[in-house]
Amino acid sequence: DVQLQASGGGLVATGGSLRLSCVYSGFTLDDYAIAWFRQAPGKEREGVSCVASVNDDTYYEDSVKGRFTISSDRAGSAVYLQMNSLKPEDTAVYYCAAVILCSTSFHGYGVDHWGKGTQVTVSS
Repeated sequence: DVQLQASGGGLVATGGSLRLSCVYSGFTLDDYAIAWFRQAPGKEREGVSCVASVNDDTYYEDSVKGRFTISSDRAGSAVYLQMNSLKPEDTAVYYCAAVILCSTSFHGYGVDHWGKGTQVTVSS
């Protein structure tokens, strides 16, 4: 049974940092890549970052490049999203998901399993 659980959200001031965790079970990173998405109020869900299953290549949405870092812990069945220099526009519910390919997941394709989200709020 595939499961993903995101955690680590919270309230932080502009410029602060948070580390999100996605703990997964029922599959390995050889089976799926893991992507982070976010959805702000009134906006569509968007891809934020992804770590590929085959070679651990990483992908980032342009607005988070240089500020967010995705990493994987295969032994611990977890993927992390370190978020630094947070901005109010980063405020959203963040979700992790098991995806077929990082390159297509940001466009909504091949997202097979979703975890429940975690709220990130950045105060101005």
